[in-house]
Amino acid sequence: MPTALEIQIQTLPNSPGVYQYFDKNDTVIYVGKAKNLKKRVASYFTKNHENGKTRVLVKKICAIKHIVVSTETDALLLENNLIKKYQPKYNVMLKDDKTYPWICIKKERFPRVFLTRNVVKDGSEYFGPYTSVRTAKALLDLIKELYTLRTCTYHLSKEKVNAGKYKLCLEYHLGNCKGPCEGLQTAQDYQVDITAIRNIIKGNFKESLEKFNQLMFYFSKKMEFEEAQKIKEKIALLANYQAKSTVVNPSINNVDVFSVISDESYGYVNFFKIANGAIIQSHTTEIKKKLDETDKELLELSIIEIRQRFHSQSKEIYVPFKVDVGDAIKVTVPKVGDKKRIVELSIRNARYFRQDRFKQLKIVDPDRHVNRIMSQMKSDLRLKEAPKHIECFDNSNIQGTNPVAACVVFKNGKPSKKEYRHYNIKTVVGPDDFASMEEVVFRRYKRLLSENEPLPQLIVIDGGKGQLSSALKSLDVLGLRGKIAIIGIAKRLEEIYYPDDAVPLYLDKKSETLKIIQQLRNEAHRFGITFHRNKRSKSAIQSELEQIPTIGKQTITTLLRKFKSAKRVKKASFNELEAAIGHARASVIFNYFNPKKK
Repeated sequence: MPTALEIQIQTLPNSPGVYQYFDKNDTVIYVGKAKNLKKRVASYFTKNHENGKTRVLVKKICAIKHIVVSTETDALLLENNLIKKYQPKYNVMLKDDKTYPWICIKKERFPRVFLTRNVVKDGSEYFGPYTSVRTAKALLDLIKELYTLRTCTYHLSKEKVNAGKYKLCLEYHLGNCKGPCEGLQTAQDYQVDITAIRNIIKGNFKESLEKFNQLMFYFSKKMEFEEAQKIKEKIALLANYQAKSTVVNPSINNVDVFSVISDESYGYVNFFKIANGAIIQSHTTEIKKKLDETDKELLELSIIEIRQRFHSQSKEIYVPFKVDVGDAIKVTVPKVGDKKRIVELSIRNARYFRQDRFKQLKIVDPDRHVNRIMSQMKSDLRLKEAPKHIECFDNSNIQGTNPVAACVVFKNGKPSKKEYRHYNIKTVVGPDDFASMEEVVFRRYKRLLSENEPLPQLIVIDGGKGQLSSALKSLDVLGLRGKIAIIGIAKRLEEIYYPDDAVPLYLDKKSETLKIIQQLRNEAHRFGITFHRNKRSKSAIQSELEQIPTIGKQTITTLLRKFKSAKRVKKASFNELEAAIGHARASVIFNYFNPKKK
């Protein structure tokens, strides 16, 4: 007999709407929208979900409620409102905008223009919100430079002004106000300035520039050059502010631009508002994923939320890929030209925001930073588990002499230098990199197994298919193949090789995963080369002792036993040498290394 939940699913309509999932405590745990309620809800219970959180969500669902709506647009808006109201555990939540500033044109006879964080529904006009206080203040400063507005809070009704209730203040005498409090400026004249200010805030500079140009020529014709110069300075101010706005294309007007990039845990959505060919607003927000949401799902949710937050009335949006946001908004996916470039600029802004967040996280939340990188490496390299412990091997020899190898260890993406190891190649004769790699990998992991030390989650081999195959032979002998992930990195094109896969993987050159692997490889190379150089140097000096006439092997052994190295023998004083091997042999060795000294 079907359960109550199964009966609910079977009786859902094939209409657009919003569904709500409730747990055993009758708490809303998820809200979603659908073009077809029955198909969408049923998919939760018929699919094998890869994401663990989705599986947990399905297990917790005890009841379903739904609301049928007329259009998909209504479903989007209703979903957004319900998420805000109930804040379900498994829904993506965008950050609130309570702290963002607005520019207010107050509803009064002589409107004041000021910055505020409190939106009061009294008929006043609010523009914004602005994500940068600095941008909003810069715009206000420009307005005050261009127009003489009152700053007092007097109630300038006709009756009170005519009755002479108010007196002119210092702002009037400084030339910052035209004195509407004593009837020296009419409401009609004041409203002309307010209309111009409204256009400037919206990004329309054309009318204001034309008006100031006309005024400048008017004053110059009347030979009032000081007034003309003041107007010219205002034109320069306005033109300078307009130049600072990112100019796109004058034909692009009243359009919203959205883009998204994401990683394993977070999405980053950028928004541009374009008016009269210039970006007049920009905002990027970070969204924490809850159920492994796709970029399309994140972008659709963000478009509705951000447009509500910024009170956007634009009828068209530019996006990098198709989204379903209802019939009321025209969705454009640009392919070429200025429209394409503005979407690319939006993506670039989202990417820069993400990089800035990573830099901040390194400082304030290093654990989250490490977990994010490990999760990214696991995904990029197609591993079964996060590579928190990585070991990298590199061989060093010059024309087959003094062959050595190095093993470097990274823990949580950072070098663990105390665990670095050098190896002298023992069983290989001549410059055989493949055999050397086989020997070193075998020695390393045979020892770790015998000492019950933890094994790495990933082995990186500096080299291509040949070195990787040699390392695999040792893992086969030790029974570790399949238990430890292993890859090879070739130097030429930085391609990544996998066992039994002829086609290499090419990572994005800017990806953090490739950067860490390159750092591993370079560190192993540096560590190995240093050891090889020291060994060659020691060998060269030791062979130099053998070149000294009349000095035999027994004397060399005695010297090395006393001074520990050939380098110290070379630096020893005559008295020290004499105490070790006698006057005659000490004279020969001292004079050989110090021919000019007595």
